[in-house]
Amino acid sequence: MDGNGRWAKEKGEDRLFGHLHGVESVRNITEGCAELGVQYLTLYAFSTENWDRPQYEVNGLMELLVETIRKEVPTLNKNNIRLHVIGDTDMLPISAKEELLAALDETSVNTGMHLIMALSYSSRWEIIRAVQQLAADVEKGNLHSAGVDEKTFQQYLATKDYPDPELMIRTSGEYRISNFLLYQLAYAELYFTNTRWPDFRKENLYEAIIDFQNRERRFGKTSEQLKVE
Repeated sequence: MDGNGRWAKEKGEDRLFGHLHGVESVRNITEGCAELGVQYLTLYAFSTENWDRPQYEVNGLMELLVETIRKEVPTLNKNNIRLHVIGDTDMLPISAKEELLAALDETSVNTGMHLIMALSYSSRWEIIRAVQQLAADVEKGNLHSAGVDEKTFQQYLATKDYPDPELMIRTSGEYRISNFLLYQLAYAELYFTNTRWPDFRKENLYEAIIDFQNRERRFGKTSEQLKVE
């Protein structure tokens, strides 16, 4: 979800003004995905690198996070959406962690779409943590190094309970992944749009999905092989 700050600056406003309006896009796109029957939606809300932004912006984002979680839980429950989080949540302020834990608990019985918030997340953090935990299990004798394969490694990732993404959408005209789900995006389709996140709505989501539906996903095979299958 990119472009909040630039969207605000283009309007002569403070960057936090853009983040505030970005919340409406979160609400709109979450609703749109649920209506379409999407089972898993992951939103990259705050990266580990974002902690290096100006302190006033970080503080404002954390306050907005607390307020948004508190307000949106009833709506999540109404729509049978279960909230999850991936990332180094130990870095979050106590107030944000408390609201987050409460929201996770209050939505835990929902059986509809899984909404995964990536907070204080980065792929390098995730992969390093996975390697450390895996190495610790080898040292303890709980795991043999010769038995480590792709399936084993995935069990140490923050996304172990979720399928790999099929489509990644990045807004605001930037053409990079920015440390997001680097391992999991191996065969995802990538979609880039110039639309800033605060302006991104269901219509933009539909365009991205239609584009995705028109692609041929080969997963390393040839088109001829897919036709035979």
